[in-house]
Amino acid sequence: MARVAFLGLGVMGYPMARHLGQKGHEVTVYNRTFAKAEKWVSENGGRAARTPAEAAEGQEIVFACVGNDDDLRSVTTASGGAFETMAKGAAFVDHTTASALVARELEAVATERGFGFVDAPVSGGQAGAENGVLTVMCGGEAETYARVEPVIMSYARSCRLLGPAGSGQLAKMMNQICIAGLVQGLAEAIHFGKHAGLDIEAVLDVISKGAAGSWQMENRGKTMNEGKYEFGFAVDWMRKDLSICLDEARRNGATLPVTAIVDQFYGEVQRMGGNRWDTSSLLARLQQSAKKG
Repeated sequence: MARVAFLGLGVMGYPMARHLGQKGHEVTVYNRTFAKAEKWVSENGGRAARTPAEAAEGQEIVFACVGNDDDLRSVTTASGGAFETMAKGAAFVDHTTASALVARELEAVATERGFGFVDAPVSGGQAGAENGVLTVMCGGEAETYARVEPVIMSYARSCRLLGPAGSGQLAKMMNQICIAGLVQGLAEAIHFGKHAGLDIEAVLDVISKGAAGSWQMENRGKTMNEGKYEFGFAVDWMRKDLSICLDEARRNGATLPVTAIVDQFYGEVQRMGGNRWDTSSLLARLQQSAKKG
């Protein structure tokens, strides 16, 4: 069992930290709103810290799951950040979906100060975090990864080292690129089927067993058909992630035409007021466009 800290108790971090405690690890939590950290401790035990530096002091592994690159810097290298107090030989594991640039930046600082760094973004959404079945994509040194992997498995069903620092974030970008195209395709299929007068649920049940089947179809097809968009990853978050993908593509020369246009479509959903709808709300955009037409 390890002494660990968890920084960031959002919809993902809150249950991930809980799984660590349930597996017997000694957990200290930090959240920007201290009351939320106190609430977590009241439910799960452990200790609440008022700063990332306080949370990280004396820990073997420090985990973080925050919003973006700037949030990540604020809990690591900024004044009062975790990097101020982390001990030599400890490890920092970042579950934030962020840029590969910030992963490499923080890994360099960590190496200089004598502790390890692993970028480890996750896939599986809030349900995956709640149920402890996340997929974790990692970048970093093999020795550091080997030390943290057994602890990460407290809330994961799959975890793999994919290369040096930044590789986890690049893999997460691939994941989001795949999702963007899949959801748009599913939205168009359901939109087409409705106009054709088909029984959408019956058709989805059939085609989900064949080559068109996907996690999105199995988990979002029915709710999309019912016009319900309250089941997971918000449009605002997806646009943040796709922005990271498109920025990286501009740097490495990759061409992402579908990703770029789906990002624009999500911008239209935001203008419809769907900022907090889940990513399957691309169908709502198609339906509104059809009404206007």
